Amino acid sequence: QVRLVESGGGLVQAGDSLRLSCAASGRSFSGDDMGWFRQASGKAREFVAAVTGSGGITEYADSVKGRFTISRDNAKNTMYLQMNSLKAEDAAVYYCAAGYRVIRWRSGSAYDYWGQGTQVTVSS
Repeated sequence: QVRLVESGGGLVQAGDSLRLSCAASGRSFSGDDMGWFRQASGKAREFVAAVTGSGGITEYADSVKGRFTISRDNAKNTMYLQMNSLKAEDAAVYYCAAGYRVIRWRSGSAYDYWGQGTQVTVSS
């Protein structure tokens, strides 16, 4: 059974850092594009970042560019999101997603697999 499981969320203060992990199981995801999305309370889900299977190409939402870093370790079948200089507006449930040869990285419907989400709360 293919699964994506996020971890690493929590309560932090504005300016702090967190690292989220997305552990994949069931098969290798080294050939899949993977991404992070988030959904704040009462708001639509939004794209955060994405990375190719090799990890060589990344893309970020303007709101997180320069603060967040997406990476992956295919040997561990795991993707990460390093979040620095967190702001109150970064608070949301963060989801990881995976898909094979995703064309529109910023579109959630382009991904085939999703995790259950991990909560990030930022106090100001």
